[in-house]
Amino acid sequence: MRVPGLCAECGTGGAARYRCPRCGTAYCSVPCCRTHRERCQPRQERDTPAGQEPPAAPPSGPWSLEDILGEEDEQDRVPLQKLKLLGESQELRDLLLNPHLRQLLLTLDQAQDKSSLLRKLMQEPLFVEFADCCLGIVEPPEKENVLPE
Repeated sequence: MRVPGLCAECGTGGAARYRCPRCGTAYCSVPCCRTHRERCQPRQERDTPAGQEPPAAPPSGPWSLEDILGEEDEQDRVPLQKLKLLGESQELRDLLLNPHLRQLLLTLDQAQDKSSLLRKLMQEPLFVEFADCCLGIVEPPEKENVLPE
């Protein structure tokens, strides 16, 4: 995981945990994101030599998955088909009925330091059960070499 650097908007050191998916600029908060978004120039437009037209934006929208994921993140990318399996899992739906698990997930989503909170949550048996269920769906365990009877 990357160490947060300098925020390009407010200059706060060690706080830039987020990157603009359009241009890659680092920022630290929602207000800095909004400020940056007002004057953001997508990477393609910035790098285009004067007098040349930038390539047209893809029809699917201003940001693509490739803009969001860096090369180092690509190995952790889960294919969309496998992500859809999460929504189809009855076991996962049953786990998500638990109000305590839902509160843990909300707390994680809203946390500033997600990685340290995630380490703490991995000590919580209910959260570990949830994580194992998710991983079992997107990365099913390989069947051992068992001979048929």
